[in-house]
Amino acid sequence: MIPQYLVDFDLAELPVIDTDVIVIGSGIAGLFTAIKASENRKVTMITKKSLMESNTRYAQGGIAAVISDEDSPASHREDTLLAGAGLCSSASVDILVHEGPEGVKELMTLGTAFDLENGELALTKEGAHSHRRILHANGDATGYEIVRALSEQVGGHANIDIWDDHFVIDLITKDNECLGALVQQPDGGRVFLRGTATVLCSGGAGQLYRYTTNPEVATGDGVAMAYRAGALIRDMEFIQFHPTALCYPGAPRFLISEAVRGEGAILRNIRGERFMEKYHGLLELAPRDIVARAIVSEMEETGATHVYLDITHEEPETIKYRFPTIYGTCIGYGLDMTTDWIPVAPAAHYMMGGVQTGHHGETSVRRLFACGEVSSTGVHGANRLASNSLSEAVVFGRRIVERIRQLAPLAETGAGIACRSDRHEAVIQPIVERRLKLQKVMVRQVGVRRTKGGLLKGIEELKRQLPIFGAVLHTREQLEFANMLTCALLLAESALVREESRGGHYREDFPERDDERWRRHILCHREKGMLEEISDDV
Repeated sequence: MIPQYLVDFDLAELPVIDTDVIVIGSGIAGLFTAIKASENRKVTMITKKSLMESNTRYAQGGIAAVISDEDSPASHREDTLLAGAGLCSSASVDILVHEGPEGVKELMTLGTAFDLENGELALTKEGAHSHRRILHANGDATGYEIVRALSEQVGGHANIDIWDDHFVIDLITKDNECLGALVQQPDGGRVFLRGTATVLCSGGAGQLYRYTTNPEVATGDGVAMAYRAGALIRDMEFIQFHPTALCYPGAPRFLISEAVRGEGAILRNIRGERFMEKYHGLLELAPRDIVARAIVSEMEETGATHVYLDITHEEPETIKYRFPTIYGTCIGYGLDMTTDWIPVAPAAHYMMGGVQTGHHGETSVRRLFACGEVSSTGVHGANRLASNSLSEAVVFGRRIVERIRQLAPLAETGAGIACRSDRHEAVIQPIVERRLKLQKVMVRQVGVRRTKGGLLKGIEELKRQLPIFGAVLHTREQLEFANMLTCALLLAESALVREESRGGHYREDFPERDDERWRRHILCHREKGMLEEISDDV
């Protein structure tokens, strides 16, 4: 069994630092929540690298919100529910589509400069959206612009204390109440950060896979520490694989935004044949899971490691203006989007599941909240609609702060809390080798397409790494690996239980969607095991 705490400690022997609100993570969810909370609370913001390093920074396509008079919240709601394949929370989606536009306005007030056309906000369209409702910044650098603007607000704020290069090891709890966090400092020392509320904004878990669009910090820390603390984890089997990540020798799996297809790019196999008409009526703008599986099928059929994305029929100046980041990155590897087909393949991109929350970001552990990709608010269901994630972070970040303002001061001090176990001293196999092995298992057995046999084999291989929890863990890399292993097991075991195909979860041995049996969520709890919950999507 995975233990409650990763390391031994005695709070009586540790320095204690008090704050009002602890924010763990520095993407859009963490930055926005910290700004809102700091209006009347002292906030301590913890990031294991820096404010500018998060999944948000690499978000290209944009942020979805109803801005145009031709669009409506009802239409945005319908698109989101359709993409979520029967597992969205209707109430959560209603909150998103109605409160999202106000969130966008607040981002602009805080300094985010979205692109304009003729003095109006420029809107584009992405896969499975029925209207142009995607706002973007600097063409294809939306996430970077949002993080830039919010970081400037956070950096100079008197009520926000920023802890860069710190690592949250575990959440400290007593009687199902979160008292704060055990934090490792850059020099290896540890402190107990105590707070009235703790907000997980730690992002996703793309690093579970060898091929991912996520940065190296996306190791599933928030989900793993919440699971150990006794929070419910929901829908972990639903991983979104972005269909079009750059697949070129010497280049990272750089995201080629869905907006490129939204502006007219088409997919071709290595024979040069356009193929999406064989798979879906929406062609290149079909939901991401369908496009990703179609690409994998074409790669297998042609014996290739990639397909091509072709936007060479568009005007070169239009491409350079609309996609300056993608164009510049590709040029750096000798690929010219205006004349060359870009080699692409699917890569792990987004975690639909996470820490289960209510409509104000509250988890099943008192005083513990979750926001952004680490959370499972019910907005995304089995498959996230493109560009809904940034909107979700802002909408629910504001709601979390509303709930925090209603909390009574923390009465429990944490006195007497300690963890003492018989951990052995050494981690013998290098962590880099363990991490690579885990990533390969996930790609091969728990990837775009899954089977019972493959999942059982994958779980067996992952469980061979369980002795890590009995070791004395010192370094960030060791602690990260323990979190990755936790998330990988939750994901694989949930995927094994769900005997159907839906959204980002595809079982070759159960290729059909089964609403009669599986229109429900799989929940994971450290002590209670696996539970089920009926979906409220209507």
